[in-house]
Amino acid sequence: MIELYYWPTPNGHKITLFLEETGLPYTIKPVNIGKGEQFEPAFLKISPNNRMPAIVDTKPADGGEPVSVFESGAILQYLAEKTGRFLPTDLRGRATVMEWLFWQVGGLGPMLGQNHHFNRYAPEKIPYAIDRYVRETRRLYGVLDKRLEGRDFIAGGEYSIADMAAYPWIVPYENQGMRLADFPQLKQWFERIGAREATRRAYAIADTIEGRTDLRTDEEARRHLFGR
Repeated sequence: MIELYYWPTPNGHKITLFLEETGLPYTIKPVNIGKGEQFEPAFLKISPNNRMPAIVDTKPADGGEPVSVFESGAILQYLAEKTGRFLPTDLRGRATVMEWLFWQVGGLGPMLGQNHHFNRYAPEKIPYAIDRYVRETRRLYGVLDKRLEGRDFIAGGEYSIADMAAYPWIVPYENQGMRLADFPQLKQWFERIGAREATRRAYAIADTIEGRTDLRTDEEARRHLFGR
């Protein structure tokens, strides 16, 4: 059984995408980041960086005590190794998936996150910051679009944790000032993943989570998330 500490954000969606694809039993433990629940001592024991998602594997492969894992990329790798799914075992295939997974966690996610912040949530509209992150978003979309030429999925012919990591960050493309029509290979990939039944189930779960707020108007949430 996997205990998933979750809130419906792009990083949270990565993990439900994986769990719904594999059918691995799990329970969701909501962490309302707008209410500051990520700072509670019990959660910090699992995720010392006070960020979700995080998991606790109550039945790890070694048969020992429960294993906790934080950081979305590390969770995807852990679950892929646990199940033997969505991460190749051959040297070259594994290396390709891992480099694109790290590309997402080190670049695509942080840069698009800054795009969201300065475009939608910053109390002051700073043209330099907005332009800088929109440009970087466009560059990263272009990198992914080029990578997908002649490929159904990022690492090649098989769906992998690299795709699961990247897809949720493309979902809010309109809020990032992007048009998928400008990136035809990415657009096809995006639609391909969106049509998967597991993807639909994962996003349907997100719709059941109560307590979400509008960060543009909720001052308490802004204080917890942006350190105000």
